[in-house]
Amino acid sequence: MTRLTFLGTGTSQGVPMIACPCRVCHSADPHDKRLRSSVYVEHGSARIVVDAGPDFRYQMLRAGITDIDAILLTHEHKDHTGGIDDVRAFNYFLSKPIDIYATERVQKVIRKDFDYAFSATRYPGVPEIVLRTIDDAPFRIAGAEIIPIRGRHYSLPVTGFRFGRIAYLTDFNRIDDREIEKLQGIELLVINALRYEKHISHFTVDEAIAISRRIAPRHTYLTHMSHQIGLWAEEEQKLPEGVSFAYDGLVITTE
Repeated sequence: MTRLTFLGTGTSQGVPMIACPCRVCHSADPHDKRLRSSVYVEHGSARIVVDAGPDFRYQMLRAGITDIDAILLTHEHKDHTGGIDDVRAFNYFLSKPIDIYATERVQKVIRKDFDYAFSATRYPGVPEIVLRTIDDAPFRIAGAEIIPIRGRHYSLPVTGFRFGRIAYLTDFNRIDDREIEKLQGIELLVINALRYEKHISHFTVDEAIAISRRIAPRHTYLTHMSHQIGLWAEEEQKLPEGVSFAYDGLVITTE
């Protein structure tokens, strides 16, 4: 079984946005409260967090997550990596380093941004991190297979992941046919949909739905959404059958 919990479904600034007067940012509906995008995946015996943005600490507390086997990074932008320092709590209570899986390019940024964690003379209490290199090849964590899915975020390479019959793609605005083939046979697709209007580096709602139709999963969940999407209660009703706007705390499962 694979179980995916949405820890955050918002874009880089989250929802509500600081200082924004719009009705979405002032909505009382919890569906409209979106932390930075991240998911917790229980895939076989593996417990995995995908992306550790600035809300990582609160996301772990809110979801009651007390142990993880690894963190997977989709790319190096701060809304996906800014919370890595908070793995220190896992280091302390579990007495183990945390494996972080990322491409070599992303690892270079992590080593730069968190240089104190890799220093030859490390200050006591810094994050204990083991960087694991991924490329196009499937890999395993705690015996569970994960398949990388490559895409583009404007000109930046990004990596999505297939966990059995669930796939998670975020910050994509382009995906090649070869990568689409890797997604055939999935039941549940999670894919980014920033807003309705065209964007330089993210799929729109219509573009995400078009990709979903090519893959033909049983259901598609849209994530990494801005306040420009509108109120969840209104916009959810407009989506075609088999497509939903995800929200923080939503759990989806497949055998």
